Amino acid sequence: MKPKARIVVLDGFTLNPGDLSWGALAELGELTVHDRTPASEIVARALHHDLVLTNKTPLTRATLEQLPELKGVCVLATGFNIVDVACAKERQIPVCNVPSYATESVAQVTLALLLELASRVGMHAAAVQQGDWVRSLDFSFQRAPLLELSGKLCGIVGFGTIGRRFAELAHALGMRVWATPSRSAAPPPYAHFEFKPLEELLSAADVVSLHCPLTRETEQLINGDRLALMKPTALLLNTSRGPLIDEGALALALQHGALCGAGLDVLSTEPPSTANPLLSAPNCVITPHIAWASFEARQRLMQATGENVRAFLAGAPRNAVNL
Repeated sequence: MKPKARIVVLDGFTLNPGDLSWGALAELGELTVHDRTPASEIVARALHHDLVLTNKTPLTRATLEQLPELKGVCVLATGFNIVDVACAKERQIPVCNVPSYATESVAQVTLALLLELASRVGMHAAAVQQGDWVRSLDFSFQRAPLLELSGKLCGIVGFGTIGRRFAELAHALGMRVWATPSRSAAPPPYAHFEFKPLEELLSAADVVSLHCPLTRETEQLINGDRLALMKPTALLLNTSRGPLIDEGALALALQHGALCGAGLDVLSTEPPSTANPLLSAPNCVITPHIAWASFEARQRLMQATGENVRAFLAGAPRNAVNL
């Protein structure tokens, strides 16, 4: 009888904090699930396993070289920059991700960040709870300027699946849409946008939303020089990857009024240190990397991960990013 595959999940808590089941994966082999794995224990926990599943626990070259029995890696996410895919390819280890599971959820949170910056619903609801309306002399008050989005220009950097979906939502609000093309695939037909070069898009847009992967070319894509191109009335959104933005430059732009506001679901280091300048920057709304994490999206991620594992064990890896 063929021995069962040895499968380990290094950081399963964010995918499944208790409201999903690992049962389908457990049926495929000898499964061990760790909520989290500190850096000092990655090798020990991954050792003697055929298949390692990771979300944000890094598998560097140094780590992979200490795992002689490793046969495959499944990333519990779309982004796979936490794995040294070049090293894995050298060793003929497939690295499989899960594309498109969170398109609707990420687009929805991007819209929520935009609406918060435009209408300040959360800010004003908190003010009411703090008693400001009870003490008000008027029937209405504003703690920040409110912005009507209809007719404004939304610039989308990275027009892949999520960028395209957010474009549809922005267009539904009456916004005009410009986009930079996605490098990963030809954009699907969509009548309500124009392709523009990045610098022209940044200079003209009232809202800029980042939807591109993190690569050597896109790291700190939004730096001081590019922030200087943007209107002082513009808003910047990022639900993709934190390192796309030079955080120090963005904090300075917000502090000096060179940019109206920013809505971020991702930062360069997660969780951030107290020294991150964006935590105290004005007009900066930050959420803790939750855009991917709706119950429905996590269900799809769990199901797709099971399909990835099953395909790998059948000798036909699916969603492999390094083959």
